[in-house]
Amino acid sequence: MPLDMYSLFTWGNRMKINITGYLFCVLILLLLGCTSDESEPIVAATATEIPQVEIIPSPTEDPFLQPRLNLVEYTMRARGIEDPDVLRAMETVPRHELVPDEYIAYAYQDHPLPIGYGQTISQPFMVAWMTELLELRPGEKVLEIGTGSGYQASILAELGFLDVYSIEIIPQLAERAAQDLEKLGYAEVHLMQGDGYFGWEEHAPFDAIIVTAAPDHLPLPLTQQLVEGGRLVIPIGPPGGYQSLWKFINEGGEMRGFNLGGVSFVPLTRDAGEE
Repeated sequence: MPLDMYSLFTWGNRMKINITGYLFCVLILLLLGCTSDESEPIVAATATEIPQVEIIPSPTEDPFLQPRLNLVEYTMRARGIEDPDVLRAMETVPRHELVPDEYIAYAYQDHPLPIGYGQTISQPFMVAWMTELLELRPGEKVLEIGTGSGYQASILAELGFLDVYSIEIIPQLAERAAQDLEKLGYAEVHLMQGDGYFGWEEHAPFDAIIVTAAPDHLPLPLTQQLVEGGRLVIPIGPPGGYQSLWKFINEGGEMRGFNLGGVSFVPLTRDAGEE
């Protein structure tokens, strides 16, 4: 049916209104949809979806860690040290903290180093071997003769299941070792400045005794301070002469000895008056 001009004009206006309204509604819906879609995930992620990450200290915090691990792997394990507690202690104790500054670069080479007063910090392999020979068990009491740098005492303390006593005859070394042991967290080690030849009768008997310098004979007082079944590991030999590493076991009041081969240690220092 034909439309007159007025009808066409009216129809056109209605169409404009409808189209404008439609476009306006679409625009409102789009705006609401965008706001809803983007805001909710942000709030949710902030509140609940951030993963909890455990922070693990980097090994590079200890620049000597890898040299220490290499020393244990290629010198100790490779040469037959098997006790897992001894190996763990050797991997843990920072030997570089116990040597003079001028020798820090050599701290994880397998040889003794000077610490002053004619004494040395022992060869790492020898420390591990002698510790393993003691066959230590939880709750035992062990005596070290010759604290020196405190390295052997640190290894014994790091095992975590011993009552550790140590004697050093040189006052300056005894004082320095006490400071270093406390700094490293081994303040529970009992230290005494004195002549180790006579042991530590006040705290005897001991389940094990380790001597880190060489007398020219087996000290009788040490054998008398061992429990039944107690173990004594000691180098014996004249200064500058041939020395052997011995392991003794107290069996019924008699010392049963095993010669484990040649070694080289500094002489056991004695009080001049006592000798």
